[in-house]
Amino acid sequence: MSGQLRDMHGSGYGRYKSLMGVWRFDGFDLEVQKIQPDPFAPASRCEVRVHPEHAAIDRHWWSNSVRARALAGFLVRAADRVLRDSRLRVDPGRQEVLDRAACQIVDGQVRLRLGIDMPGKGRSIDGRAAEQALCRDLPNMVQAALRWETADQDRLQEFVDSVEDTDALRRVLDERGWVAFVADGAILPRRSGVDERPLSDAVPFRSPESLRGEVDLPHRGRVSGMGVPEGITLVVGGGFHGKSTLLRALEDGIYDHVPGDGRELVVSRPDTVKVRAEDGRRVHRVDVGAFVDHLPTGADTTDFSTDNASGSTSQAAGLVESVEAGAKLLLLDEDTAATNLMIRDARMQTLVHKDSEPLTPFVDLIRPLYEQRGVSTVLVMGGSGDYMDVADRVLMMDAYAAVEVTDRAREIAGTPTGRSREASEFPATRHRVVDPRSIPTEKPKVRSRGVDALTLGESTVELRAVEQIVDPGQVTGIGLALVTCARSGLIDGTRTVAEILDAFDGEVAERGIHAVDARYAGEFVVPRRFELAAALNRLRTLRVARLQR
Repeated sequence: MSGQLRDMHGSGYGRYKSLMGVWRFDGFDLEVQKIQPDPFAPASRCEVRVHPEHAAIDRHWWSNSVRARALAGFLVRAADRVLRDSRLRVDPGRQEVLDRAACQIVDGQVRLRLGIDMPGKGRSIDGRAAEQALCRDLPNMVQAALRWETADQDRLQEFVDSVEDTDALRRVLDERGWVAFVADGAILPRRSGVDERPLSDAVPFRSPESLRGEVDLPHRGRVSGMGVPEGITLVVGGGFHGKSTLLRALEDGIYDHVPGDGRELVVSRPDTVKVRAEDGRRVHRVDVGAFVDHLPTGADTTDFSTDNASGSTSQAAGLVESVEAGAKLLLLDEDTAATNLMIRDARMQTLVHKDSEPLTPFVDLIRPLYEQRGVSTVLVMGGSGDYMDVADRVLMMDAYAAVEVTDRAREIAGTPTGRSREASEFPATRHRVVDPRSIPTEKPKVRSRGVDALTLGESTVELRAVEQIVDPGQVTGIGLALVTCARSGLIDGTRTVAEILDAFDGEVAERGIHAVDARYAGEFVVPRRFELAAALNRLRTLRVARLQR
């Protein structure tokens, strides 16, 4: 390759395309998969495949999918550190250890995807700079970052062991009857809204004695912390005392985190979904009848559609869609919820009779949602005491210290308020069958706009309110997965949304990243079923063929 790049120097930029294909290096192969047409186009793409005997990483480190993901997470971060001053770049991710296309371990082979802005002077090839990047910087990185012999083995072990402990802790939740666990000593606050690293002078979390549990983990041994039981947990407290910070930690507890993050031992059930109000979103054929029993227009709320949902109808749809997708733990924060869907107090019930109020507040549905549908809720609420009547436990955050105040809350709730309960049932889900023609499949452009939006063909899918998306790679993965599900027949006009998601999960379990898209050369993260469903539901071209029980 060196000779060819030197020979190219000064040629027209288009000659770079002759590099396409596989190049053999000492201990690894480089496949040039995509070449940018000019210096101003998106970066060229290539993949490094380090031979197992050259990487020499013992099978112990990638013996199961969790350890392989952790090992890949460590190696891609090591590669990023080596390449920071070069033209080559990798996608190392953030605080979360996700299943990234950027680095995969396949039978001991390390596969690393890279981007490179092929150097040019005007529209001519700068062969010398390209040679430096591909023939010197790249082999140096492979040698320094992707081989066991030169790896920081102590840090690698810490990284892999930490992720495996987090996964083991999450697997304990179901057998203990918990929906989440927050370890003693965890650091929950982040530095800022744009910096997810731990706050340096934060108050370490400490569990209330009444909720403390202990768990034995493979590497850390016995750890203690707060086990959040199934049911309804109300989180109260004054403003700025840590209520939303705790909820945010539970929201991110679906992910494993890098060592030193502070939330390594904060876990939530894998089927946890954060729900909020989302003015202006599209809703298509969702049964929101549990929350909206009639409308002045006479529209059927059990088959509800709108191109511009209000705060209350968008939140109602989000709750129903989450249950349809299989959520068993819902997280809500009053700061981002629709007030009129959350509560109607006794005075308002007296002033506005139920015959004139279409909305049934969540306070009256939260308990039947758990008792009849098995869906737990953790709810941050600082402005309405009516939720004390339905909560199984009440947790107060006081200067970032957690205190259980259930007994006191029940004493207070024993005083009648005069409020009437407005519902006693949460109806069974009406499942939706998706029309496969809803999804563009003819070479649609898939592009993320950070974590806020997905461009899919001619459509823009707004994802700002899908708060468990933490990485732009997830957005790209969602777009690729939607197209792949439509192309492969998983979305076939007969399957319900839940059945599509089940089939997608099965494909991921069997094929890994190739279940998302086997042909895409760029960077993406394998998405959860819930974010995939959220994007599908917000796709403005979505058409639902029919509803069924």
